Amino acid sequence: MEPNTKDRSIEVERTEVHKKSDSSLVASTFIKYAAYIIIIFGLLFFLVKYVFPMF
Repeated sequence: MEPNTKDRSIEVERTEVHKKSDSSLVASTFIKYAAYIIIIFGLLFFLVKYVFPMF
């Protein structure tokens, strides 16, 4: 007893997901976070060099 497959219509849709990497977006994000790190280190340097010696 095989199932009757002649009456059934099955459509299979295949989708492929490709990961796109935009190099300009990566570069701008790197520059942004590098600027954050430089600002933080500059602030820490200012605190250690000028503010802490006053106490």
